[in-house]
Amino acid sequence: MMSRLSKTWLWSGYAFLYLPILWLVVFSFNGGQLASLWGGFSLRWYRETVHDAEIIDGLLCSLKIAFLSASASVVLGTLAGWVMARYTRFKGRSLFIAHINAPLVVPEVITGVSLLLFFVSTQKLFGLPGERGLFTIWVGHTSIFASYAAVIIHSRLSALDRSIEEAAMDLGARPLQVFFLVVLPMISQALMSAWLLTFTLSLDDVVSTAFLSGPGTTTLPIVIFSRMRLGLKPSVNVVATLTVAVVAAGIVFATLWMARRERLRNRVEPVGA
Repeated sequence: MMSRLSKTWLWSGYAFLYLPILWLVVFSFNGGQLASLWGGFSLRWYRETVHDAEIIDGLLCSLKIAFLSASASVVLGTLAGWVMARYTRFKGRSLFIAHINAPLVVPEVITGVSLLLFFVSTQKLFGLPGERGLFTIWVGHTSIFASYAAVIIHSRLSALDRSIEEAAMDLGARPLQVFFLVVLPMISQALMSAWLLTFTLSLDDVVSTAFLSGPGTTTLPIVIFSRMRLGLKPSVNVVATLTVAVVAAGIVFATLWMARRERLRNRVEPVGA
């Protein structure tokens, strides 16, 4: 009885999460004028979306910012995670951890307003940045999403066997060599997970981007949000479907890559033992 109930809850959860996405994919082939009213099967909106300059520019801008933000967030998150995992006693550690965790709990509206005021102040004092755009969005996303990367990477670093690093140093490896040749390969799965998470969060962000964007730099979520006032067309479903397809392909690739790494590691460990 409990097993059947558990399966029911499991499939109900899957349906709640994925049926709306499936519905969106189906309506991307809608031939009607409205995004939510079926007008027959058609590839019309796929053809029109390819020639929609605003959507294409917004998508390319979002992908560029998401890639840069995810890469920078993983680098900063790795450094922050390393400090939290390896240096357990130093002055100001509690304040440091509080600053790392703050973006996780502070409402994004507050963070967006704070970043906007910061950039306005630096522009008045130093003349930088010249105007809000790609740079300000990238800095804002990185400052927010680096916290997510730090939490993931810190949890993996805390679970590592320190004796492996000590053995590498006993064999003559320097600290930097230990970090790049021993530690990074062992936390590669956490790095990939952190990158995918921050990439998705940046690609989907609306609130902070609305405060930090400027003329000529409009991300895809902002384009969709602005079009909602005039009524959404099925082209929005097309863009969402293509985005889901790209993200799903990335997740499948990352999963296969991590599974391969895990199999290789399981083959090597008995030999080393």
